[in-house]
Amino acid sequence: MIDHANKDFSIREQCNILGINRSGLYYEPRHLSEETLKIMRLLDEEHTKHPFYGVPKMTEFLKRQGYAIGRDRTRTLLRSMGLEAVYPKPKTSIKAKDHKIYPYLLKDIEIVKPNQVWSADITYIRLEGGFVYLVAIMDWYSRYVLSWRVSNTMDVNFCVEGLEEALKFARPEIFNTDQGSQFTSMAFTGILEKNEISISMDAKGRMFDNIFIERLWRTVKYENIYMKDYRSIPELKTGLKEYFSFYNAERYHQNLGYKTPWEVYAGEQLSTELELLTKKEKSSKKERKATTATTI
Repeated sequence: MIDHANKDFSIREQCNILGINRSGLYYEPRHLSEETLKIMRLLDEEHTKHPFYGVPKMTEFLKRQGYAIGRDRTRTLLRSMGLEAVYPKPKTSIKAKDHKIYPYLLKDIEIVKPNQVWSADITYIRLEGGFVYLVAIMDWYSRYVLSWRVSNTMDVNFCVEGLEEALKFARPEIFNTDQGSQFTSMAFTGILEKNEISISMDAKGRMFDNIFIERLWRTVKYENIYMKDYRSIPELKTGLKEYFSFYNAERYHQNLGYKTPWEVYAGEQLSTELELLTKKEKSSKKERKATTATTI
């Protein structure tokens, strides 16, 4: 994929073109056997259907599919994919001991407007010859996906890139994630603190603290990933760009009154701006009247 002898494009430029992080340059998914890839596909689909299945049930499921497999191998494959039962949290959220963990701020809070709460999460995405990871940032109120990034490693860089892109839209009051090392790192939390955004983190083992983005993963996989069977990172990125455009601007959501995420996100934003503008104009009129009365 990367041509080290190419004189026209540097390694950095080739990585940018292909959408690959340089830190994961030597990752080669083709080393996985065909059988292993088939097992991982089955695990991914079964986890999406039944996220509460742990290692014992997943192992039994694979045995019933005709694979002679033990719990240790099942556990190893699930961890490499970042998948585990809803208790504990999926291994895409491995904690770092030296990172600060923030409290969960969303208990008993009513979400009533866009940009009140954003959240981020990482999921496994299969390719024809291996797998990669997808991070997305979502507005809770509207379900609008503000940004997303793909990486073949679970380093913090692609999460930071997604955050920086999302902040070009607006700034939330609260940003919620799990306790994964990507989200607890100073590279990530430092940006949130710099922008005076309150940081909230799911309690350990509580997948459903971030339920809206967990539902997004199910939707993306069933409506796009499983149907397309992407072969490469560039092909995946092209497909996801088209899908998220559809998801945000065209896909109707029953829980949103059959509106699209964009209609709710942009519509509420516009209504708020108009309300503020109206209040400002009324205030200005009162001031002008008061000034006129004083002059007289």
